[in-house]
Amino acid sequence: MTDREGDAVITTASPGQATKRKIGTKQIVAFVFGIVIVVAIFVYAIPKFADYGEVWAAIKTLTPIESLSLIAATVFNLYTYWLANQAALPGLRMSQSIVVTQTGTSVANTLPAGGAIAIGVTYAILESWGFTAGEATLFVGVTGIWNIFTKLALPVLALALLVITGHTYPALIGAAAVGIGVLVAAVVLLALVFKSKAMARRVGEFLGSVISAVMKPFRKGPITDLGDKAVKFRKETIVLVSRRWVRLTWTTVLSQLALFFVLLLSLRHMGVSEQDVATVEVFAVYAFSRLLSSVPITPGGVGVIDLGYIAGLSAFDQGEHAAIVAGVLIFRVLTYGIQIPIGAFTYFIWRRKQSWRRDTPPPGSIAGELEAQAAESAAA
Repeated sequence: MTDREGDAVITTASPGQATKRKIGTKQIVAFVFGIVIVVAIFVYAIPKFADYGEVWAAIKTLTPIESLSLIAATVFNLYTYWLANQAALPGLRMSQSIVVTQTGTSVANTLPAGGAIAIGVTYAILESWGFTAGEATLFVGVTGIWNIFTKLALPVLALALLVITGHTYPALIGAAAVGIGVLVAAVVLLALVFKSKAMARRVGEFLGSVISAVMKPFRKGPITDLGDKAVKFRKETIVLVSRRWVRLTWTTVLSQLALFFVLLLSLRHMGVSEQDVATVEVFAVYAFSRLLSSVPITPGGVGVIDLGYIAGLSAFDQGEHAAIVAGVLIFRVLTYGIQIPIGAFTYFIWRRKQSWRRDTPPPGSIAGELEAQAAESAAA
């Protein structure tokens, strides 16, 4: 399941566990804490960069043509995520991809423990359309992996572009070096999982022991089934990735570039010129902020990511920052805020669209192909 300015989520929970996930006291406390952080950022931190009156004055300078171009860029950005989700789930129609993507994103961006609940909602939607629990799990896992690898690769690409264009910033170089190390480790780990069943089991068991050790002080029971889950995930992923890895890759990369374009266009329309903050510098801030968004401090990263963009971009521009703040807030409204009402509408569509519901795997799905092959074998 891909995210937007809410992000990819990977889960090891079973469909039943994910669907039945309830909001507990800890999740509510975490949500309240997150709200406090959001308020503190918007009330105290962001005004340190620019007065909201000046920011609003900058936003009001948007012309009708500029507004339409931003809307068009936002629609295209959404379309790229629908494409990416189609690539990860054979048999998923575009209209269905819109519904499951937007509904899950809206839930993840608004509710306490939204990421976990969004997974449950995704399972419920896909299973109502005839997709199996295994296909839903594979869909969530593969889209999550592709997004995480892309986020890890973005800072490396940003560093390379900065060096090529003569922009050198020691702080970014150090952060990118850490990103390279994490990316290499992730690639090696994934390669080991796919090497063999035995290796996948060992990697899963090792990760289970590490997670168990970390969670022990919190009185959480040991995780003993990651070995079996890693073996199952390896088998199912090989089938999907062998067919669609190219499509998965280019649609995921396109979605990240489309999101960056919305940010760049928002800044340029607010008057932040190439001389103020170069495109390559905007991309560097974008790359590292996307990596920051992987840490779920607040629902959808609201506040935290906004501040990350504003602080990063302001570091490159020594002038007035009202235009930067305005550009970032427009970007966040288009890529985060607008997702919530759209998701509410697509949830209504899912509940009302009874003609999409089925008890058998849809045509083109992996499970549907397996059933068709079994029927042909039986007939022969």
